[in-house]
Amino acid sequence: MITKFEKINKINGELYLPGDKSISHRSVMFASMAEGKSIIRNLSFGEDVKSTSRCFKELGVEINHFENHTEVIGKGFKGFTKPKSELDCGNSGTTVRLISGILSPQNFESILIGDESLSKRPMKRVIEPLSLMGVSINSNNGFLPLEINPVECIKPISYELQVASAQVKSALLLCGLHSEETSFIIEAKETRDHTERMLGLPVKVENGKRIIESSKKYYPHAKEYFVPSDISTAAFFMILTLLSKDSELLIKNVSLNPSRTGIITILQKMNGNIEVVNQQSSSGEDYGDLLIKSSDLVNIEIPSEIIPNIIDEIPILAIAGIFAEGKFKISEADELRVKESDRIKSMVYNLQLLGINVKETTDGFEFENNRTDFEIKAFESFDDHRIAMAFAVFSLLNKNGGEVNNFDCAKISNPNFMSQLNSIIK
Repeated sequence: MITKFEKINKINGELYLPGDKSISHRSVMFASMAEGKSIIRNLSFGEDVKSTSRCFKELGVEINHFENHTEVIGKGFKGFTKPKSELDCGNSGTTVRLISGILSPQNFESILIGDESLSKRPMKRVIEPLSLMGVSINSNNGFLPLEINPVECIKPISYELQVASAQVKSALLLCGLHSEETSFIIEAKETRDHTERMLGLPVKVENGKRIIESSKKYYPHAKEYFVPSDISTAAFFMILTLLSKDSELLIKNVSLNPSRTGIITILQKMNGNIEVVNQQSSSGEDYGDLLIKSSDLVNIEIPSEIIPNIIDEIPILAIAGIFAEGKFKISEADELRVKESDRIKSMVYNLQLLGINVKETTDGFEFENNRTDFEIKAFESFDDHRIAMAFAVFSLLNKNGGEVNNFDCAKISNPNFMSQLNSIIK
């Protein structure tokens, strides 16, 4: 199904966006692990977070949604019940990898499955380090389904991550919560730190590497969570506003976790007029309002060390690169190849549709564009929500508009994208 987008004139107004997807996943998981009632406010209702909730319901957790909050009745330490069938993680890599760390210490067998896309994503990266903790996982040659077998006890480890992945790191930390002894998870490249922040895990830095502790001492307790708005979702509206003439937008309560604000840093260095106001904190997570105004953007050299911080925003950042002055280049971003689609190939394909001379590399892509308007094109979403929304934004900025095939996949992270968009178009 093709969705058409026409050129807009300007953006103006305020947005309250859905809760951050990463924090929403973890709020549901930690509340389910805790004993008793937890309250979650501003939970995301994207399909990925629904997958997490569905899995924990199958494990015996009671989850009820009310008008202004979600109530979770957690099962306590090793209190989950054996699911009656396979646990379907849908399209969510966060769900399958993090829940593998939670299920590994349980007293029953469980099987994790996912949709066609998730079934193509690599799982060895989490299976192999979990096996060092004594976990027994069978897989389909490193892919789904995963069969997790019960073990008597979890072994503490001191392990340096082989890939810069917050999902792998979190799986190990969550598994480590089920041992009296302390595990140490070491990362050379900093990744999203929601898990350690929300659980209050000790973190120290030695020789430029972060060392995170995990043990039963830090097992979650029932509490109230507030989920700030998703900065990855906000990025689409930020760039749309920056590139629209005479525009101004206030996005409320956006997550300002330091491991996620790389997109703000990059856009500000690109001459983007973005101001952070009304900064606050809750459950270890910072958030605040973003005031964005029209700007003339200039492409910059993007440092490799910030790539893990902006990995989900690269598709929409590339759209900014089309309309910015100078060369756009992404490198050391090979993690893009194992997302919902191979996002390097997906971006290159659609950029080539526009006639842009783009060079694909093993770990990124680069291009330089001097045009300001393009013929209308039908872009491929590749069933990838971030690709779909990125080229929707391009179409809204293009003089002749554009079309996106299977834009409906945007509901994976933001089912209300169109209504939010219509509320700020003037």
